[in-house]
Amino acid sequence: MSKRSIRQREQREKKRIAKERVERLFTLAERVYPYEPELANRYVEIALAVQQKAKIRLPRKWKRRYCKRCHSFLVPGKNAQVRLRSRPYPHVVIKCLNCGHIMRYPYLKEKKARRKES
Repeated sequence: MSKRSIRQREQREKKRIAKERVERLFTLAERVYPYEPELANRYVEIALAVQQKAKIRLPRKWKRRYCKRCHSFLVPGKNAQVRLRSRPYPHVVIKCLNCGHIMRYPYLKEKKARRKES
């Protein structure tokens, strides 16, 4: 076996472990938020640090669960306000109630898929 293939295997293993850790940290943040919101925010910060160090992409599921500005774990109805808007394009508006940051996510694909079904 060449050094290159060994190094590639090690890199894949590191990324796999990092993905597991990020998943675990976000799951813990979700579980612990009702009791200790500060700890949940800390878990998010650690998960983002792991993700950045390992150069992996966050799944969309988790990418939309934290504030991009203050890095707090977002729970709709508790510290995040979620609204649907249709103009100028269909999108979801998530407002962090800790820092006031607003994030917009389009949902045009979902709307087009629903139109094709009917």
